[in-house]
Amino acid sequence: MEKTINEVFRNRCERYRDRLAVEKKRNGVWHSATWRQYYEWASAVGLAFRDMGIVRGDRIAILSENRLEWLYTDMGTLGIGAVLVPVYPTLTAEDVHHLLKDSGSRILVVENEEQLCKVLSVWDQLPALEHVIVCDPSPSAADNARIMTFENLLHKGAALRNASPEAFSVLASEVEPGDLATIVYTSGTTGLPKGAMITHENIMAVVLSLDAIEPKFANDTDQAVPFLPLTHVFERAAGHFYGMYVGITSSYAESVNTLLADFADRKPTIILAVPRVCEKVYQKILLQVQSQPQWKQKVFHWGHDIGLRISALREAHKPIPPLLKWQFDIAYRLIFQKLRDNLGGRVRWMTASGAPTSRDIILFFNASGITVIEGYGMTECFAPATMSHLDDYKIGTVGKAIPGVSIRIAEDGEILIKGKNVFKGYWNLPEETAAVFTEDGWLRSGDIGVLDEEGFLTITDRKKHLIITSGGKNVAPQKIENLFLSDPLFQYVIVIGDRRKFLSALIGIQLDQAAHLARARGISFEKPSDLLDNPAFLQIVEEHVQERNTHLARFETIKKYHIMQRELSQETGELTPSMKLKRNVIFKKYEREIEAMYAE
Repeated sequence: MEKTINEVFRNRCERYRDRLAVEKKRNGVWHSATWRQYYEWASAVGLAFRDMGIVRGDRIAILSENRLEWLYTDMGTLGIGAVLVPVYPTLTAEDVHHLLKDSGSRILVVENEEQLCKVLSVWDQLPALEHVIVCDPSPSAADNARIMTFENLLHKGAALRNASPEAFSVLASEVEPGDLATIVYTSGTTGLPKGAMITHENIMAVVLSLDAIEPKFANDTDQAVPFLPLTHVFERAAGHFYGMYVGITSSYAESVNTLLADFADRKPTIILAVPRVCEKVYQKILLQVQSQPQWKQKVFHWGHDIGLRISALREAHKPIPPLLKWQFDIAYRLIFQKLRDNLGGRVRWMTASGAPTSRDIILFFNASGITVIEGYGMTECFAPATMSHLDDYKIGTVGKAIPGVSIRIAEDGEILIKGKNVFKGYWNLPEETAAVFTEDGWLRSGDIGVLDEEGFLTITDRKKHLIITSGGKNVAPQKIENLFLSDPLFQYVIVIGDRRKFLSALIGIQLDQAAHLARARGISFEKPSDLLDNPAFLQIVEEHVQERNTHLARFETIKKYHIMQRELSQETGELTPSMKLKRNVIFKKYEREIEAMYAE
């Protein structure tokens, strides 16, 4: 059995040699590598790093969007026993400085001149950083001996590989399962990011667990079109490493803006996504339907209802009556086939992991023949701890513990995790490491959840996000937010109410949907954003809020709300790179508006 990801990489490259392994679309053109070329370029990178003085355990960071150089750097670094430190390219120079200094990275690979400038502004404060490698052509590389282009790095490594063909393979074989493979910094919804130390054993535990689930999620005939950043632990674990293990072909999308075109071009059979992506696709389809004639809208809602009934029966493992199946065949051709075609026409399943997803959205995708896999995990267990199975799932839960992982619920409701995928600890933070484990060695997740009698886990909320009203009611805000987000009018909903008399919310409006609703009511406007101050439109918002409230217990209803005038973003610090809300940042920025809602 393969014990390190280095063994997996070498064996798959030997097995599939001249088959397409990876490709990346840039400026409309696909750039590709076979498995043999993948190994050659990764080994060239690794040997070049070794020649630059990198030894086992040294840290190498990468600051880049998805590209082939990212993959070569990853496998080249791990192959010589060094440790990769992924850094989100959306981070500020200040944040980049913290990660590089904390990790003590000796080499940094950056994508382009823009990312290089971040490093140049703080390099004098980074005594450990010796060299920077730039992927795109860079004017700065010619003026600084410590800066090299990636092309020159490859040439240097190729010469070393040609001189000693077995050198990389020997170095890779010396790496032990317990060796550190990567330091992944947590998103940091509060405070400074912490570096989670992930070993080769942790990586292999995840890969082998996913492969042990039946029926198999994937095999070497599958095609992926990844678009989540490789810096995201879920994409790297379940996409990059597990995909390598089973031998899939990965065609990295050019960007989220070209996603549908890239899907149509490469026709993926599996898609790794987060709930926000599913929500956007669902909302886009509903918006398209609402612009159709009334008779087409009626046909859609008829077919949609049929699809929901079919999905519910499949979930419950119940037989589908012949008449309902006949109706569904018609509905599929009229409605759901279009959704599959938009995603390339071959998708079998897609994930919606990382946050709760609306039941209506999951049922809609399932009705189209695309099984939505829900899962749960965290950086500290290298992404997955639980997963739905292709033929065994309960919508609204995040599945069962993956093989080799145990889940326990503490007395206060916190989810505790144990398994070989659980990390080694936080880099340079022994006290925080001790605090995140129980006395008997279970990982504290910080999340609240419930296990049912069949082992399905339901996430209630983040432990630190749990709201206790002044009346003593415990409220899980994500449940309420998720309910509101199933209405396409709402883009963001952030519930407030800890130690307050009632719940309120900050609400972001989906402007395309707002414009559609306004036109239907005969409300005039020059641009959609004007509607956010229009009394007639605000009455529409009120109607939608009250409709959502009818699905909640009285103490869970939103009594007051403030409509945000702009979108939340990573650039303004309100979203993490994985698109999660930084609640404390948002609450601080909107402190005046929040207090106004509670003023007597």
